[in-house]
Amino acid sequence: MEIKFKSLIPFLGCRDFNVSRGFYKAMGFEEIVIEPKMSLFKINENRSFYLQDAYVKDWIDNTMLFWEVENLEKVQEHIKSLDLEQQFEGVRVSEIRFDVWGNEFFVHDPAGILWHIGEFK
Repeated sequence: MEIKFKSLIPFLGCRDFNVSRGFYKAMGFEEIVIEPKMSLFKINENRSFYLQDAYVKDWIDNTMLFWEVENLEKVQEHIKSLDLEQQFEGVRVSEIRFDVWGNEFFVHDPAGILWHIGEFK
């Protein structure tokens, strides 16, 4: 049987639910409140994740996501222009790293979740 894949939506935890909600809204995600302790964040029609009011240190410390984009330099410039590092404690935005497979930069969210933002060659 061939399964028709419609979407893949990860669940993310956070240390402070309201801080993380504010961070993702500042990044440009649209929040859809599911219940008081869980929201869906969307950036495009089928690009989304659930944010839960749940903190498990080992889970958070080992969560990484890869966000593939077009025009990586412009995306990084835009994200840096949001001044997220000044608005949210613990947030870091790296410089672009160039590699044989493609290029990427990193964003650490307020809880420490690591976003790889990149484009493949």
